[in-house]
Amino acid sequence: MGFQDVFKNSFLEGFQGMDITTGKIAATLFVTALLALYVFMIYRLVTRKVFYSKNFNISLAAMSLITAAIILAMQSNLVISLGMVGALSIIRFRTAIKDPMDLVFLFWSISIGIICGAGLYEVALVTSVAVTVCILVLDLLPVAKVPMMLVVNSSVMDGEESVLETVGKYTKSYKVKSRNLSTGRLDMVIELRVKDESGLVREVAGLEGMISASLIAHDGEVTF
Repeated sequence: MGFQDVFKNSFLEGFQGMDITTGKIAATLFVTALLALYVFMIYRLVTRKVFYSKNFNISLAAMSLITAAIILAMQSNLVISLGMVGALSIIRFRTAIKDPMDLVFLFWSISIGIICGAGLYEVALVTSVAVTVCILVLDLLPVAKVPMMLVVNSSVMDGEESVLETVGKYTKSYKVKSRNLSTGRLDMVIELRVKDESGLVREVAGLEGMISASLIAHDGEVTF
């Protein structure tokens, strides 16, 4: 038997694929379902969204099962695997991921399906535990206090000096972000970090000609 015959036989054997038993299919989908439920609960636990998206969380669990089924089908026959590659290559996801943490869970869900579909259940379990520990530990790390915004509206156009002098009594770390002067009106936005928030607002609001003073927290990036 020459080299061409050996190559032809091995190539044809590749098209035959491997036999996927019903037991293996059931075991793979069962383990994948358990890990998908685990991802579902972890996402619900660590999410910081004001409006929790249950549909997105359900899609994470379903995606693991679908991915595992695709991997099983690709293992059964080489022709099917090539067809899967061609079919999946034309799929385009148009939904924008706004929260980076959602992207982490999305890749985590897909990876569980791929790993379990390949039969590496221990790897999927260890990976899930490692990702959970990483997320929870990093989430507990202390970060710098997010600065606040002091919005000042005054009827005294020359009242900026008195406002900044009052702010300086409570904090040395502040920055004027906006300054707007109009006829008989002064509007300012000051970024600062302060411990005695109520005391600062009361004293600024008590300045001469002060119309309103508001201290607003924002969810922007932390500045150091």
